[in-house]
Amino acid sequence: MSAGENGMYGMIVKIIAAAGKRTALSDTFGALGEMNGCLSYVVSEDARDENAIWITEVWDSEANHRASLSLPSVQRSISAAKPMIVGFERIAVTRPVKGIGQSFSQ
Repeated sequence: MSAGENGMYGMIVKIIAAAGKRTALSDTFGALGEMNGCLSYVVSEDARDENAIWITEVWDSEANHRASLSLPSVQRSISAAKPMIVGFERIAVTRPVKGIGQSFSQ
């Protein structure tokens, strides 16, 4: 069973910004607006790498995550971010099952 077949879908990615661009990159990914089915979307700065950010996402379904990628606000953010990115790594795809602050009863 792949993540999302049985409910929620999560992803953790690490993005490396060009030198001096981390704050601008964080701001770009932090301004996406409403995304249907998104339960949590957190942009964090890496505490040890001055160029790295982490994005942790929780969705009610993998389908809603995929659909979000075609939203105009997301497309604009991706286009604006591309010139600032020197590395991208999808660390994990997850199936969230428990937590605080979200509805994990699905």
